[in-house]
Amino acid sequence: MNKPTRKQDALNYHAKGRPGKIQVVPTKPTNSQRDLTLAYSPGVAEPCREIANNVDDVYKYTAKGNLVAVISNGTAVLGLGNIGPEASKPVMEGKGLLFKIYADIDVFDLEVNAKSVDDFVNIVKALEPTFGGVNLEDISAPTCFEIERRLKAEMNIPVMHDDQHGTAIISGAALMNACEIQGKKLEKIKLVVNGAGAAAVSCTKMYLSLGVKKENLVMFDINGLITPDRTDLDDIRLEFATSRKDITTLAEAMKGADVFIGLSAGNVVTADMLMGMAKNPVVFAMANPEPEINYDVATAARKDIIMATGRSDYPNQVNNVLGFPYIFRGALDVRATAINEEMKIAAVKAIAEMAKKPVPEAVNLAYNLTNLKFGKDYIIPKPMDQRLITEVSSAVAKAAIESGVARKVITDWDAYNEELMSRLGSNNKLLRDMTNQAKQDPKRIVFAEADNYKILRAAQIVKEDKIATPILLGNEARIREIMRETEIDLGDVEIIDTKKETPRSEEYTQFLFKKRQRRGMTMFEAKKMITDRNYYGACMVEFGEADALISGLTKNYASTVKPALQIIGIEEGISRVAGMYLMITQKGPFFFGDTTVNINPTAQELVDITVLIEKSVAQLNIQPRVAILSYSNFGSNDGELPEKTREAVKILHEKYPDMIVDGEMQANFALNPALLADNFPFSTLNGKPANTLIFPTLESGNIAYKLMQEIGGAEAVGPILLGLKKPVHVLQLGSSVREIVNMVTIAVIDAQIKCAAKEASQAKTKKK
Repeated sequence: MNKPTRKQDALNYHAKGRPGKIQVVPTKPTNSQRDLTLAYSPGVAEPCREIANNVDDVYKYTAKGNLVAVISNGTAVLGLGNIGPEASKPVMEGKGLLFKIYADIDVFDLEVNAKSVDDFVNIVKALEPTFGGVNLEDISAPTCFEIERRLKAEMNIPVMHDDQHGTAIISGAALMNACEIQGKKLEKIKLVVNGAGAAAVSCTKMYLSLGVKKENLVMFDINGLITPDRTDLDDIRLEFATSRKDITTLAEAMKGADVFIGLSAGNVVTADMLMGMAKNPVVFAMANPEPEINYDVATAARKDIIMATGRSDYPNQVNNVLGFPYIFRGALDVRATAINEEMKIAAVKAIAEMAKKPVPEAVNLAYNLTNLKFGKDYIIPKPMDQRLITEVSSAVAKAAIESGVARKVITDWDAYNEELMSRLGSNNKLLRDMTNQAKQDPKRIVFAEADNYKILRAAQIVKEDKIATPILLGNEARIREIMRETEIDLGDVEIIDTKKETPRSEEYTQFLFKKRQRRGMTMFEAKKMITDRNYYGACMVEFGEADALISGLTKNYASTVKPALQIIGIEEGISRVAGMYLMITQKGPFFFGDTTVNINPTAQELVDITVLIEKSVAQLNIQPRVAILSYSNFGSNDGELPEKTREAVKILHEKYPDMIVDGEMQANFALNPALLADNFPFSTLNGKPANTLIFPTLESGNIAYKLMQEIGGAEAVGPILLGLKKPVHVLQLGSSVREIVNMVTIAVIDAQIKCAAKEASQAKTKKK
């Protein structure tokens, strides 16, 4: 189980820099006085008049069509209960963040001081002109039921209480698929529901809509079995009352049951209870953070079980993020007046059907799996599957049109799907995917500068997040002093003081001496160099004592690269190493090279660098589109730089005909497909912008990435060192903790790729 989030880390995350997690960003130019007169007075009067004449034009001239209100009164926040509207705001901002990163929906979070149904409804109704939809959140039962019912009846925009319907939709899809795999029909299953809150009630209603028979289900709340003779129940819960006299306890109810649905509390179900269930049982233990029964306990007790939880560290996570972003996306795109049952059922079926389709290789790689396919451990899609935005949003939009609640009709569904996919260019998605991939197979990372707070803090993060296992090099007393002073807990982390004799010092010394004895190195010098942490760390990687080396926070680039080259060496078939930066931008990821190693490469060296970088980008599951940059466009200027870039492109086209590459070209043409097509229609890059930029000199590449970082607001991940036999990566001087964690993530993925390649090569050799 993951360690709980540290209190101070969470507080720092929300408070650092600009407080909170969201901000309003202008979407139109505001650079000149003319821009401002158009944005506000007097120009703004024109769209105002148009909307006054035709109120639907509000969708044309304002953000209403892509704006959702996330609204709460703070009466039922996560597992915190009634903590008030102010205290609920961090959660609502977080929900807004998920809307944005998964479906490109803008959000205003609204925390209202209104506990009564009438007050809450009146406030939200008054806001209808502003928003295209309303997501209700963290409102206590039973008022949440009445609030949603009235708002849906009285408002003309989509309203959904995600606490109710999100879990219902995702678990409904999971139930359909689980029963199909287990050979059970929904109309015949015997179902036990433990929990009777908003989510449980909505889930049960969804299951009934999907075909479950009311007479075949029983529901429990905190006070026991729900029966008609109980006087402490409202009408909503009484709807699920059973008159059965043969059961009184949960254990009795589970005897012979086909399905258990838990939306209650942790550890209320035992292995013995599971043993009494019918053959091929289905168990959804969705309490968080502790399920009703532990996943490992359940699967050990019943080998024939299909198990789902609300947790990400086990298969079949029932996660609302599979639903709500895409449901609202589809509803907004057709200007729906409601989110009705037809739309929710469409989402259920789309999610269920998607799990049966072949899984894209990118998803397999992201979760470090080789053949993820429909079955007991994969009954619903993974949250990182990019197909969700097209499959679910399109299904919801179609259902809205067919059920008559859409005010805009989509006719070209292929174009709509293209539009949906283009929304996934959010700037952090690649990093999230890479982090998840690293977690699937953590590697041992040796930190050469461990007597530094930033390094130790990053080591703590990657250890706790299960991205990597850190190994620390440095003075142990000093390292432990820093850890003690800063309250960093790294448990039983390995610490090696290279200044002292270690069990491997002599072996490493002999190895270095033999490699460098004919390059002027004496045994005395080799012994001295092995006490240097970069040399020692590189030896650890070479000897398999670690999987990758991270260094460079306090030393110059050469101090890290030189030991790596001398000890590890260049990968077979590669003529040189190169440095690449991953630039995370609002328009998606871009790759810059060479930015750190080769000062003024020749045409052939540019070819080598391009091949190395193109291969590395492809290994990140991104189709490289390479532009060789210059101050010239296809021969428009003469000079040393244009000529060598021109020659490099010629060689690349001849030797690597399948590579998408062109040049020489100026940067704006490489990044602007329309500009390129209008002026140079013959270019092989026509249609889409380049995402991999090769610079003619180190100077130009280095300047470009630093300008992007400081002026363009891009996040630079790197330098990523390419071409070594084994992973060594160099930090920028003074890197932040976040940047160090990003580089460790890159190092882990690099190690995963190299390990997989080595295993494949060994298997091939063995087969021969």
